[in-house]
Amino acid sequence: MSTQVTVRYFAGAAEAAGAESETLSADSVGALRTAMIGRHGPGLAKVLGRCSLLANGLYVDDAATLLAEGATVDVLPPFAGG
Repeated sequence: MSTQVTVRYFAGAAEAAGAESETLSADSVGALRTAMIGRHGPGLAKVLGRCSLLANGLYVDDAATLLAEGATVDVLPPFAGG
């Protein structure tokens, strides 16, 4: 049984995904990336390469990191500013 994760897309990631949020099944960060790209294609894949992922507010980068049932993962593109 797969873990249900809420994904929230921001800025350019939301534009590439064509959605601000969705629920996907993924047990790990790597599986979640695969699921996002599988659903939204190469445009999102390109953006994801520059994005940070926060799982329940904590930065995650390792594909093997497990995700808890009901986790919220924020997809944050780099922010410009000063």
